[in-house]
Amino acid sequence: MPQPVTPAAPRAGFRLMHVHAHPDDESSKGAASTAMYVAQGVDVHVATCTGGERGSILNPKMDRPGILENIHEIRRQEMERARDILGISQDWLGFVDSGWPEGDPKPPLPEGCFGLVDVEVGAEPLVRLIREFRPHVLTTYDENGGYPHPDHIMCHKISVEAFHAAGDPERYPDAGEPWQPLKLYYQHGHSRPKAVALHEAMLAHGLESPWAERLKDWEERPDWDARVTTKVPCSDYFGVRDQALLAHATQIDPDGWFFSIPREVQAETWPTEDFELVVSHVASTTPEDDLFAGITDPA
Repeated sequence: MPQPVTPAAPRAGFRLMHVHAHPDDESSKGAASTAMYVAQGVDVHVATCTGGERGSILNPKMDRPGILENIHEIRRQEMERARDILGISQDWLGFVDSGWPEGDPKPPLPEGCFGLVDVEVGAEPLVRLIREFRPHVLTTYDENGGYPHPDHIMCHKISVEAFHAAGDPERYPDAGEPWQPLKLYYQHGHSRPKAVALHEAMLAHGLESPWAERLKDWEERPDWDARVTTKVPCSDYFGVRDQALLAHATQIDPDGWFFSIPREVQAETWPTEDFELVVSHVASTTPEDDLFAGITDPA
């Protein structure tokens, strides 16, 4: 899907890196703002920690012979299509998906998986990539991983480690010339206030809300919701986000609940993607509406 055309590239020279656990995370978390920044001339790079090898087939239409047996290669192909749609570059960090442990008690994680990696060892390829790409801004998940998947939690840990280590010449001395990103953000893509707003908007339009059952057991956390510092307006790019999501055909059901909310309702109700500014080495006053707020020289 073509991206909306902007008259110029006012952000040429700015660089943004997102660190994600699995292929599809770059499209389900922050993809509209990613597409917007790309259209403005920002160089956006995604680091994908694992290949999604142990992920489930969540689209019934793709649950057929030959898919699960070749899931690793199929998910690499899906990632290629998604990154072309978003206009980004991307690297695999090369770790193995931990899977989602189920049971009570939950079974141990499989040997050699990303969720069990030593944090300093896991951060090394990310430090190397940061020093090579030299991002001004780095985003990742919060300390709970956005949700408590072991790969998401480890993604958080190595991202924070790499953010602080990449600029220190005494850390990882064989991983390239030091580079200190200027800002670190956590993504807050799935908040209860957003779900409530979309739920109420659907009802106001006389439509069935996919959030009705989910909200019953979703505890209110005003302290958590208050952590959002930065709301980036990007609703013009929700269509690009949706096309990138659909590129991950084994994981995204085009008839699923997410696509039951009309894009117009989403844009009218919650036209931003939301982040938490965690560390800033530049002066930037919150609340913000831009991940690059305070960064004036993209050298």
